[in-house]
Parts: sequence; C-alpha cells; structure tokens
Amino acid sequence: MRIGHGHDTHRLQAGTYLRLGGITLEAPVSAVGHSDADCLVHAICDALLGALTLGDIGRHFPDTDNAYRGIDSTQLLKHVVDKMKTRGYQLVHLDTIIHLERPKLAPHLDAMRAVLANHLQTHIDRINIKATTGEGLGIVGRGEAIVCDAVILIAKEVML
Repeated sequence: MRIGHGHDTHRLQAGTYLRLGGITLEAPVSAVGHSDADCLVHAICDALLGALTLGDIGRHFPDTDNAYRGIDSTQLLKHVVDKMKTRGYQLVHLDTIIHLERPKLAPHLDAMRAVLANHLQTHIDRINIKATTGEGLGIVGRGEAIVCDAVILIAKEVML
C-alpha cells in the first residue's frame, strides 16, 4: 500500500463559472490557471503522483507547455490513472477537502464524487469530498483563492 498527499491553490477572479471536481458550477468567481484551473482535480493528481513516487503535476504537465493551456483537468487525471494502472495499483480510498468561501458546495459534492469515481475507475464509496469556508479569514475567507487538499491510499491490485 502507498499513501500520497496533494495540495493546490488557485487565485480567484470575478467570473460566472468555476470548474471543480470535474464539473462546472455557476459561481460568482472563476479560478485562474493555465489549464481549466480545477483545483480539486489538481490536488488529486498530485496525491496520486506522490503515492506512485512520480513527482508532481508540474513535472508531468508544466504550465509552460501550451499543449495544456485550457485543458480539461480530468484529461490530466486520466493520464495519471493510466500510470497507476500500468504499475499495477488501484485506488483504495481518496479523502479530499475544498477550502472555498463561495459558492456553497454541499449540493454539488455527490456529482463531483460520481465524476471522479468514473475517472479514477473505482466505486463512489471510495471517494470522500469535504468542503469548508475560511470563516472570512485569510486568502480563502476573503474570496481571493481556492485551496484543495487530497490524501489517497492505493494498493497493488492483487492485495484487494
């Protein structure tokens, strides 16, 4: 078994939608990034790459490469999952947390879980997503940024 931790932060700007957990939400803010700026998917990619001892998302999908400009981050996740499968691992459990002041995310968490389960080729019961605000404090609380963390447990397929 292996454990990985992922973390990502994106600056927010006034907008009409937010890409998060593989879905698009109507929102008063949009995340700024080279790709679609899906902070949650980026944290998950980093966690998975860490568990596989393959570095981080920036090494595999650098923001200096125009091939990734505006890309749907679930496509990046697909490449990382392929690396996991090639090495004979599968997901045991994923626990994540989204730090975001607005919009409220509770109504969207199950949809995110379903999309992520599909991309991670696992059952939805192996994926947990939590959401919290910054209580008006710091870069999250002031609405300046979104922060996501992910912890993942993977195991060799023969062990499960």
